[in-house]
Amino acid sequence: MSPFGDGVINGGCRCLIPSGEEDGFHDGDTNCGFSASHDETCTHCASSCSSSALGLDSSQLTDSEKLRRLLVASAKGFSIGAGLQGGLAIFSIIARLQRKKSRTAKWRALVAGLVAGPSMLLTGSNTQHTSLAIYILMQAAVLASRCGIKRKRFGKLCKPLTWKHGDIFLTCLSASEILTSYILKQDSLPPSYKSFLNEHGGKDIVILQGVKELASNLPFTTLEAIEKLHKAIGVEVKLDPNMKIPCSMIHGNKSCGAHAVTFLIEAYKRALPVYLPVYLIPALIVHRQGLFKRPYRLLGKSIVDIARSSLFLSTYCTSAWIWTCMLFGSFRKCNIPLIAIGTFPTGLSVAIEKKSRRMEISLYCLARAIESFFTWMADEEYLAGSKNLKRPDVVIFSLSTAIIMHCYAQEREVFRSKYLNVLDWIFGVPPQPCQTPRCKNVGAV
Repeated sequence: MSPFGDGVINGGCRCLIPSGEEDGFHDGDTNCGFSASHDETCTHCASSCSSSALGLDSSQLTDSEKLRRLLVASAKGFSIGAGLQGGLAIFSIIARLQRKKSRTAKWRALVAGLVAGPSMLLTGSNTQHTSLAIYILMQAAVLASRCGIKRKRFGKLCKPLTWKHGDIFLTCLSASEILTSYILKQDSLPPSYKSFLNEHGGKDIVILQGVKELASNLPFTTLEAIEKLHKAIGVEVKLDPNMKIPCSMIHGNKSCGAHAVTFLIEAYKRALPVYLPVYLIPALIVHRQGLFKRPYRLLGKSIVDIARSSLFLSTYCTSAWIWTCMLFGSFRKCNIPLIAIGTFPTGLSVAIEKKSRRMEISLYCLARAIESFFTWMADEEYLAGSKNLKRPDVVIFSLSTAIIMHCYAQEREVFRSKYLNVLDWIFGVPPQPCQTPRCKNVGAV
């Protein structure tokens, strides 16, 4: 799930983080809610090719195909959920047959989660879900860190995780890896996320290739295509093969400041359609009764949330070009380290979002960054033997579910209330008094 949105817009896939509770490292207030004839230099061909190759163009799907996809996705989700619940039940039965069951009670849920993890194989033996597995691992790491903070033995080690602005720092760190990969090695990114970045990055693939060649000291192969691209929108520009900085490739004859203003406006227009369904559909489904009682309040809140999240996404994309242009201009050169440094402050834009969404966004971006980093390392053959592991997603998912199940059984108070309610509903646990810190504080008042 993504901080930006879900759906197909202009052939680009969007990943959605639902508006939900903060799942951060510290306690705080939370709210209910992130062919052969193909021309490589042609913008239309590039976008349509990426869309059709990924199978993301929903306009080409029949109603029966859409229904089939829905049923398959539902079956996969049911399989994983059933595997988790079944693993816990089976291990509980085995443990009860043993005399020393009290010794296993503490770790029963952990082993059950570990055993149930391979249920991901039910989604298809050739279908990997590495992005999902890493994202769930990030969530499990949050829970583990909360448990560590409670313990005297690990309290000092986990203390940095309680930093108030840790979510912003994680987003900055992730942005550096993700956006550097976006410019220099898009193959390290998941196809749907790459499509999303190409859409909201606002630059044609030939421009990104030109920047990559300059930063990597490679011979230029796309200058003529870039000139044609600018000419198609009414901008005459002659690119210097001996250029030191890529500003003329990125924004033609415009200054960096003027480009930032126009890019922000266009980026905001692109972001609005992403967030309209993200906020309005839950409002219509979850709060449908409240819409009749206080429609102006709920709709007003949804409009504010849409405007704020759209501003976050547009600022995130705009600041990536602003910071890199500033660094290129200051040092009068373009290289890989400057791209990595220049994209780091991009994560500061997450501060625009409300606190309850920041950590969710940062964890999603961190999961994408980790996947991109290790894919890059594996492609460069720095990770010897990594190709021998056929299903790393299953291993990661098993570890994650083990941690989550252990925390669910032994450390329920580290969960946010709504996540805990969902797990109780999945496992058929009767409603219990709220055990989260927030509810305890409210009850004490």
